[in-house]
Parts: sequence; C-alpha cells; structure tokens
Amino acid sequence: MNLTDGFDLIDPSAYAKNGQPHEAWTALRKHSPVHRCEPRNYEPFWAITRHADICEISKAPHKFLNAPGIFHSSKDVQVTRDEGVGAMRTIIEMDPPEHRSFRKVAAPWFTPRALGRIDEEVDRSAREIVDKLASQSASGEGECDFAIDVAAAHPLRILSSVLGVSREQEPQILRLTNQLFASDDADLQRPGVSREQAIRELGLELFQLFNAIIEDRRKNPRDDLATVLAHGQVDGQPMGPLETFGYYLITFTAGHDTTKNALAGGMRALIDNPDQLALLRKHPELVPSAVEEIVRWATPVNYMRRQAACHTEVGSRRISKGEWLVLFYASANRDEDVFDRPFRFEIDRDPNRHLGFGHGEHFCLGAHLARRSQRALFGELARRLEHVELAGEPEWIQSSFVVGYKKLPIRYRIARGA
Repeated sequence: MNLTDGFDLIDPSAYAKNGQPHEAWTALRKHSPVHRCEPRNYEPFWAITRHADICEISKAPHKFLNAPGIFHSSKDVQVTRDEGVGAMRTIIEMDPPEHRSFRKVAAPWFTPRALGRIDEEVDRSAREIVDKLASQSASGEGECDFAIDVAAAHPLRILSSVLGVSREQEPQILRLTNQLFASDDADLQRPGVSREQAIRELGLELFQLFNAIIEDRRKNPRDDLATVLAHGQVDGQPMGPLETFGYYLITFTAGHDTTKNALAGGMRALIDNPDQLALLRKHPELVPSAVEEIVRWATPVNYMRRQAACHTEVGSRRISKGEWLVLFYASANRDEDVFDRPFRFEIDRDPNRHLGFGHGEHFCLGAHLARRSQRALFGELARRLEHVELAGEPEWIQSSFVVGYKKLPIRYRIARGA
C-alpha cells in the first residue's frame, strides 16, 4: 500500500492549502503507525501517529532527544546554530538533567495558585475584547477577523502584562511572533535578501526588545514573570544571557501563538457545530471541558521532533541511532483507540486524554495559563454571543509546526455587557 512519502505531513505549503492532513494520519494509524518517510527536499524521518507511541517516546527523554532540534525544516532552510536565533537555547531544546534544572526557574510561577495573581487582568482582557466587538453597532452586530482581532489580541495582552511589554510595543511583538512561527508564510514572514539574513535580523530585533526589559527588571524588580526570568538561577548560578533570552522568548512567543491558534480553532469548531455552541450557551459551566476539547480539536502544536539517542524500537519498528522521529500530536488527538467518536467535536467530552499540551518530560510549562486565558474568553462569549457565522473564507497559516488560522472572518451578534 502506497500511503505517503511524508511530504504532505511536514511541508508548510500543504498545510496552507489543506490544513492538517487528518485523512493521511488516519490511514497511517491503521496501516503504518510508525511510518518511514522520505519526502523530497527533507531529511528522512519516522512519522509517529498513535497516541500510545507518542506517550512512550515522550516518557523516555534519555532515548529520544530534543537538543538536536524540534523543527523538521526543509533543506532550503538551514539556520546556523552558533549565531542569531540559532545560538539561543530554550528549555524545549534541552534534555535531562539540564532541562529539569532550567524548568525549575519559572515552574512555581505557572502553578494554578500562583496564576491567581493575574486573574483580574485575564478577565479584564476578555471582557474588553468582547465589549469592543459589541460596540460596533447599537444592536451588537458586526464583523471582524476573529484570528486577528480576538484570538491574537487576548493572549498578547495577558503575556505583555506579565512579561513587561508596554501596550505601545504590542504591535511590534505581534509582528515578530508571526515572523518567528510563520516564517514560511509569504504574508507573515520577515522580508530579507535571504532567509538566513531575515532570521538573523529577526533574532537581533527580538533580543534588543526583550533584553531591555530584562535589564530593567534586574534594576527594578516587580511581582511579574519578567522579574523571575531576569533573576533566574540554575543550580545556584545566574542564567547566561542566551539562556535568559531564550527563556523569555519561548515563554512569550510560544505562549502567544499556541493560545491564539487554539482560540481561533475553537471559534471555527463552534461555528461548524452549532449544537455545541448552543450547549455552551445553555451551560456555561461547561467552559473548562470545552477548552480541553478545543485544544484537542485544534492541536496548535502540530508536532515535535526527536532524535534517537540509541538503537531502539517503537511500535515493532527498528529505529537506528541518529534517526529523526516526528511526533504528530494532532494525529494522536484523533486516535480511535483513545477517543470515542474522535472526529466529533464534543465540549462535554469526558475523559479527554488529549496531547495538546504534550506529554511527559516536556509537558507544556504554560498549560495552566493557556487554559486560564481560554476559559476567560470563551466564558465571556458563552454568556454574550447570540449568533455567529463565517463572513468569508478562512485561511490557514503556511506552517506545519504551530498550525492555525491566519484569517477567520466572522459575522456576529453580541449582547452588551452589564
């Protein structure tokens, strides 16, 4: 059976055209769940598509490494690892025991109890955004691009608040995060003479912006995450400049783009499933389980890559040392062996063992914050959204790594706030 050479699974242009390749993943889960791929213009890799196999790999970080790189880029995109963005080190690209030492720097700030300090800011952001939508007309009716006007704006405001970015700098941050995670999208990528030059310039601009905030927090500490990172220590020693920058960068950019794409994907799912929107409006207490289903359904982090540290075996297939494995979380989140009716969007799904925040060693550090911010927005919408429909054709971002909608035009009617 000729299933796939893997090109449609990993190439950004395929995602821009068709979205996530669920049909191909379904066939792979059934016939070849650990599938050898040799796509043109990419290094060969093993596509890992089953929930159980991804969990097994994720719980064995000594056998499957992050440090060699989590992106599977085409051979045309080669970022030098010793300069610019390539020189930065983030906790996602660390392996134990180093990863655990660095994770401890910010982990206490991201606990549900600690996040209580920003509850007011999170709720205010959601309320103000929905108020703005409702104010477009006396009847509360209007149109917007949900992906930009709502899904991007809400996490941007929250992360800017906790990481010391001023309101005036938010447009710059939005532009830079788009350029970082949608570097293959012609509408969002950074212009430059070459991809390499554009990436170097992007890294420099990000460093200048974030380093100024880090230096300020070292002199003027506050009760925010920016201060925690600026004064972070690992094994009793201050973090180095690249590690500090990398920590700050990944917290902001990854936290923003993943939540943004979950929010947009959630709105599209509610539009496509009006019975679920009606259920949410009738039972707003379902917002927490709705958010879990939205993360499963959208799976903004489409994959992570690992490298085999030794000869090993996954799903009865022999994996050689040095080979790449690509863990497709979006496929695992439709696994028929784990989820009843996996292609049905159900906001009251229980249990919901999705892998939208990863699994094991690298489970998302900001998962509680992502959940909290999504619950605030969908909670506000559950109370006030009276009608919503598409107002144009949605467009996918040209990206296979962090996936979602670039444009989601909607037409709505929203009740004015009390």
